[in-house]
Amino acid sequence: MKLLIRHGRVIDPASGRDEVADVAIASGRIVGIGRAGDFEPEHTIDAAGLVVAPGLVDLAARLREPGREHQGMLESELQAAAAGGITSLVCPPDTEPPLDEPGLVEMLKFRARKLSRCRLFPLGALTRGLAGEVLTEMAELTEAGCVGFSQADVPLYDTMVLQRALQYAATFGYAVWLRPQDAYLGKGVAASGALATRLGLSGVPVAAETIALHTLFELVRATGARVHLCRLSSAAGVALLRAAKGEGLPLSADVSINSLHLSDVDIGYFNADMRLTPPLRQGADRDALRAALADGTIDALVSDHNPVDDDSKTLPFGEAEPGATGLELLLSLALKWGADAGLDLGRTLARVTCAPVAVLGETVGSLAASAGRLVEGGVADVCVFDPHTTWRLEPGLLKSQGRHTPFSFSHTGMGLPGRVRATLVAGTVAYEARPS
Repeated sequence: MKLLIRHGRVIDPASGRDEVADVAIASGRIVGIGRAGDFEPEHTIDAAGLVVAPGLVDLAARLREPGREHQGMLESELQAAAAGGITSLVCPPDTEPPLDEPGLVEMLKFRARKLSRCRLFPLGALTRGLAGEVLTEMAELTEAGCVGFSQADVPLYDTMVLQRALQYAATFGYAVWLRPQDAYLGKGVAASGALATRLGLSGVPVAAETIALHTLFELVRATGARVHLCRLSSAAGVALLRAAKGEGLPLSADVSINSLHLSDVDIGYFNADMRLTPPLRQGADRDALRAALADGTIDALVSDHNPVDDDSKTLPFGEAEPGATGLELLLSLALKWGADAGLDLGRTLARVTCAPVAVLGETVGSLAASAGRLVEGGVADVCVFDPHTTWRLEPGLLKSQGRHTPFSFSHTGMGLPGRVRATLVAGTVAYEARPS
């Protein structure tokens, strides 16, 4: 199909391009950026006054399938991703059953491919059944399409197993994705501090993150394994990461939209929509995370999408299931952070486009050269959005099956900037907003 995006402000963070231009697309590829000339499209998108950017890449989104279809289905969540301008996403392995066999991975990728709304890159389970005892067949899972290996949020108690996993991964060049949290110190439901004490909630100290980071860094020094740190949450963790990167360790990291914009005081009077993993920490931690994302210490911003049903949220705070819907909010909350930090659109969008692709590296195959970019000859994964509009988030209007989010207007009174108008995956329109 031939498609033309006309008169949009084309921003490509990877190359620094920022100009008003047409984007011509044919056979799933970008064939020209500039003036359309003699190009005869079958479909035209008028992008005057809009931004034309690379499709967003989200490194953390649970789709709840297989196993928890009552909380989210592949179709609904990929539809939500397209509505949020996301063209590629990484899903963790903690499905039911976990992604510890090649057949499960292939099935998931096949179903996502048939829907044609978003590219799906699964993480394989690091250990069988995520039990933390026996390593999975990493080579077979990689052949099936896994881009790395993870325990998701399931603690790995045995340091010897972790060491052997990193040794094996380093030998074959695989990446290990881990959330740094001590298995024993991390059993609370809120960040340790004055608020948790006042509310009578069991706390998760910052030491739960820093102890895990110290252990990981020592093992990385010994093995040389490539490690991606998922969802950093503390200022102390940021400081350790900055020092480790300065040392030259092969590390990358991400932060969730929740930790970037919220703090523990937003829990209010036991608002279960604020029950999240990792827990919301103090304002100083949030500020350190925002600064680290701006200076590149933290590589990518993620939605940490984790849809939860009503029954699991209408429980007392400490018993409620942690999680929130985030796919449709990633772009808006990235733009809000960029505006607050005084960054231009290019630097802001980099954290949700080319930077996440750099984390994935060669694991995405032929897409590595052009995913998260707008380049002639590259894949036509494109997000067209209005940077000037502001909207109020009403959970009932979300396309995701999960309706619980800490950013609903009734909670925060927060107006969200930017609205996606169209999303293209491999040159096919995956989402196009209806004219208002």
